Amino acid sequence: MAVEKGYVDAAVDPALDLKAEINRLKKEKGAVVMAHYYQPAEIQDIADYIGDSLALARIAAGLKDAKIIVLCGVHFMGETAKVLCPDKKVLIPDLNAGCSLADSCPADRFAEFVAAHPDHTVISYVNTSIGVKALTDVLVTSGNARKIVDTFPKDAKLIFGPDRNLGNYINSVTGRQMLLWDGACHVHEEFSGEKIAQLKEQYPQAKVLVHPECKRPVQLMADVIGSTAVLLRYAVESEEKEFIVATESGIIHQMQKSCPDKKFIPAPPNDSTCGCNDCRYMKLNTMEKLYNCLRFEEPEILVDAELAEKARRPIERMLELS
Repeated sequence: MAVEKGYVDAAVDPALDLKAEINRLKKEKGAVVMAHYYQPAEIQDIADYIGDSLALARIAAGLKDAKIIVLCGVHFMGETAKVLCPDKKVLIPDLNAGCSLADSCPADRFAEFVAAHPDHTVISYVNTSIGVKALTDVLVTSGNARKIVDTFPKDAKLIFGPDRNLGNYINSVTGRQMLLWDGACHVHEEFSGEKIAQLKEQYPQAKVLVHPECKRPVQLMADVIGSTAVLLRYAVESEEKEFIVATESGIIHQMQKSCPDKKFIPAPPNDSTCGCNDCRYMKLNTMEKLYNCLRFEEPEILVDAELAEKARRPIERMLELS
């Protein structure tokens, strides 16, 4: 089956029980489905494993029996899984599921940036292409970035890429002056301090949960700043009952499942009055595409062997330091 559109474009009977068929195919093919918190709710619910980028990388590294991994997330996550599991077939429902943050840091331009600062250690966010990972000394996620940065001496010369907002946040809490690549995520960049202030007027008791990829004015309004996993854990453990959530709205599905008695209010983007801020790439994956992906075992994530070997080292170093 050709994948000319970036996904298997095969008709799916609307009467088909997709959940039952996906579960049947998983068992038949020895496949596991991994999903990021930002995936559509129905994909989160059918996944064998769910988590943020760090959790999914850890899980992929530890998989032993699976023959096929279906990564329901974005392309760089599929690449990471393939690097860690070179003997397994790694699939993604839609190859068009890219990442605006990864796109903001082309490998060739980043290579020039790194070459211009040869005395710097390179720390890159996991939200990058395999080409950028191959230029990197150690990778981080939003959940472990501060911990890993703190393993370096205070006077170490560090490059941090590609997210300037996360980099600025780590600089602010560590007192460092890392050299930052000027990249950003289209979802987190669009949150507005003004919009959150308006929500606080409606929900004065609500705690504000903010992802560190958000801009500084939004971070300053936060009661808690952290990765999706950190924000989810806080919501579950907190005695508070109302939360304004400034990250991709997919995480609210898990928050609400874990805390049905609590209220979660998604922060809207700056240029909209809607109550959500979705990643247009994460939401490209659908149950129909997941079904066809398992059915035809396409699209497959393939990585260059030389790049994969170079990228493996900073990924494994991240997992060790985490």
